[in-house]
Amino acid sequence: MEEQFEILWNTIRERAKALVNPISYSTFIEPLVPVDIVNKKIVLQAESELAARTISKNHMNQLREAVVSANVGLTGAIIYVEGSEEYAVRETPDAMEETSVLLDPRYTFDSFVVGSSNKFVFAAAKSVAENPGENFNPLYIYGGTGLGKTHLMQAIANEILQKKPSLKVIYTTSEKFLNEYVDSMYTKKGAGRDSETRFRNRYRNVDVLLIDDIQFWAGKYGVQEAFFHAFNELFSQHKQIVISSDCPAKELTTLEERLRTRFEGGLIADIQPPDIETKIAILKRKALEKKFVVPDDVLAFLVKNSDNNVRTLEGRLNTVIFASKLHEEPISLSLAATALQEAIGPDEPEEVTPDAIIRATCSHFNTSKEDLLGKNKRQEIVRARQVCTYLMCDMLALPLVTVGQIMGGRDHSTVIYARDKIAELMRVNDKIAKDVNDVKSAVLKQ
Repeated sequence: MEEQFEILWNTIRERAKALVNPISYSTFIEPLVPVDIVNKKIVLQAESELAARTISKNHMNQLREAVVSANVGLTGAIIYVEGSEEYAVRETPDAMEETSVLLDPRYTFDSFVVGSSNKFVFAAAKSVAENPGENFNPLYIYGGTGLGKTHLMQAIANEILQKKPSLKVIYTTSEKFLNEYVDSMYTKKGAGRDSETRFRNRYRNVDVLLIDDIQFWAGKYGVQEAFFHAFNELFSQHKQIVISSDCPAKELTTLEERLRTRFEGGLIADIQPPDIETKIAILKRKALEKKFVVPDDVLAFLVKNSDNNVRTLEGRLNTVIFASKLHEEPISLSLAATALQEAIGPDEPEEVTPDAIIRATCSHFNTSKEDLLGKNKRQEIVRARQVCTYLMCDMLALPLVTVGQIMGGRDHSTVIYARDKIAELMRVNDKIAKDVNDVKSAVLKQ
């Protein structure tokens, strides 16, 4: 979360730089540190009470103007000094507002790389942003992990907030919507306010509602019921609804049929895996954002041995950029190959397939395909199965439902658990991280 505060503050600070005289900016504004968001106000920690007093007296109006003009969904700023009575944060966070998902100002239509694999969904998203509630309602976006669904969802929200600031826009994830729903059911009334009523009003009194990763509501019928009624209310008032998922609406068999049919009644747009040209264009854009020039042969090399996940592509680029900084060398093909520990070769790699991942996993863990995809509960088999599932999600742009089918007919929630479990273990367990990387390397060498 601190990183997200910093991203928002960087955007606001650039606006403030143009509003405050250079000496005051460098002395008082630039040293401020973002530490929290309360009631749509960014909390900025000052170095001392003297600095806080000067800002509050002389620069608060410019700071507030910078926050609003930055178009990041915030309305003001609070100056805070640690341990100070005078400059403590006294605003009480609104329990419902506190759970809002902050928009990333980097996610815009201009920063989205358009190619043959995503031009249809891009055009649909642009159309919705230009005329909310008029063209495609609901807009249902689906595609594999790391293909740009969240980028497009937030681009819609950012565009509407910038071009139509009078409209009330809520972007949230299915997980946060679920958590708010649960809290509204079990939180007692307080301060004269009814949590259940406030939750209902929050999601029914908006002009645009965007919910990301709706597949995580599988089997959770209470939250589906709550969303169903919110959907009907918004739809009847011609308010825009945008939903994303990792699979087509008709494959969400664990969601109620009445929800699926409503999703299918709008525009369904899928994001396909990017082709080579689009991957290279994405890397060029990412390198430009980091103020690095990467030669075309290096870009081709990064793309050559990659999967379809854009996040993985960016991770490879970041590794090469870090190596360039570390060794104080310009980016070259040999540097990239060394940094990624991959060989340079003229042959095109075979496309990564589920069978290739299964074969590599079985070989590494010395187990059979039948045990891997079966119901064997031995610890070493379960771990191999989880690693295989993780790599399916990481290396292939497949819906989680499809991954579950490949992995022996397992359900959606089992795939999510295995994926997240290995991702968590890789951060704290070097052996697991090595196992995953070894299997991945074996897949890419097949």
